[in-house]
Amino acid sequence: MLDETVFRSEDMAAADRFDNWSELLGRTHAPMELRSEYADDFRASQRVLDLGAVTVWPATFQSLIFLRTPKLIRRSDPESYHLSLVVRGTGANVWGHRESAYKPYDLHINSSSLPCEIHTSGDSVTMVGLEVPQALLPLPRDMAARVVGAPVSAREGMGALLAQFLTQLTANTAPYQPSDGPRLGTVLTDMVAALLAHTLEADHSLPPETHKRTLTLRIKAFIRDHLHDSRLTPATIAAAHHISTSYLHRLFRDEDVTVAACIRSLRLEAARRDLADPALHTAPIHMIASRWGFPRATDFSRAYRAAYGATPKDHRRQALHHHD
Repeated sequence: MLDETVFRSEDMAAADRFDNWSELLGRTHAPMELRSEYADDFRASQRVLDLGAVTVWPATFQSLIFLRTPKLIRRSDPESYHLSLVVRGTGANVWGHRESAYKPYDLHINSSSLPCEIHTSGDSVTMVGLEVPQALLPLPRDMAARVVGAPVSAREGMGALLAQFLTQLTANTAPYQPSDGPRLGTVLTDMVAALLAHTLEADHSLPPETHKRTLTLRIKAFIRDHLHDSRLTPATIAAAHHISTSYLHRLFRDEDVTVAACIRSLRLEAARRDLADPALHTAPIHMIASRWGFPRATDFSRAYRAAYGATPKDHRRQALHHHD
């Protein structure tokens, strides 16, 4: 079973329920000001699934208002993107002078770095929250402002794929081991990156520069999905996106990294996760290296030491010792 924390308001005195859930939400998502007509005897339940850098938290709670104010942002900002899959209930999201309504099987995208006001309506809301660090989805601020706040359908396309994954994952975590958490977090990060790229591309009012950044985001998601493929090269990446290799290199010059360096860095990150995985402790290091695109053990060891300051063998020993 995955590592998870469970909160049930019924397990504590009525007077303590609202404040305790507010505190938990502040740690799970970001500090917020909450208001509810049910605060004197608030009913809520929440599970928090630890998926490495990513957090998933299904919850049911009574109607309330969430406020993420500039003052709270200055005080504490975890710098994360938050996605809410609405399962039951309705409400509205207010960003400055813009307001958008949501209904069941909408996905809402928020940023902990931007102020917002969220109203829920009806007796209660059931949703699945997803927290992804902004560093894993490096959207420029102008692009982030275009996707946050607006509902995305979870009934079709990319939104439906993400909704199905979240629904199946939270329905039963028993088949998974705690070590599966970071792997599942990586899958979710890639799915969110693809969803954001798709959402931005659908906005035909975007200026050319934003379309270029969106294409770069989509290419990075493609690279993550094909790290195992030994044929992953700038030429195959360019062909898959119907652009020239020279244009691909120009896109990555704006990112201050070469295509090859991006591929190498992501492959090293993947190998590093495998080396620290207790379930793979018997897998030979050279097999892990080959799996992630390093057929020559000496090349892998040299690149690994340059990136992390330790050999793959030393890092594995330290990681497994920490698990013990």
